[in-house]
Amino acid sequence: MENSKSKLKHEQIQYIEFLTADIQRIKEFYTKSFDWVFTDYGPGYAAFSGDHVDGGFTTGKPVKGSILVVLYSGDLETTRDKVIAAGGIAQDIFSFPGGRRFHFVDPDGNELAVWALEDN
Repeated sequence: MENSKSKLKHEQIQYIEFLTADIQRIKEFYTKSFDWVFTDYGPGYAAFSGDHVDGGFTTGKPVKGSILVVLYSGDLETTRDKVIAAGGIAQDIFSFPGGRRFHFVDPDGNELAVWALEDN
């Protein structure tokens, strides 16, 4: 997730992940449609960058409800604790290229994630 720090707003949606049946096809579509710039992270994942939102495409079968909304946090542990206190069920924090994150399920069963830069 190569993001300008100026895009990072605490606890706001900042990154969206989609499933795609064909990474190359989806990259071509969004490059032509919106001039998104892609960074490949292996054969099954490509991150994109736009002016106001970043995201990624991972290999999988797209189905309704399969988008993963990812929020940014300047204090990942505190945000995780708030989610748990509000009744969310959180996965442990883990590292990935570019930072750390956790996933949670809200009371309706929607899965979201929250990430922070590695140095937070």
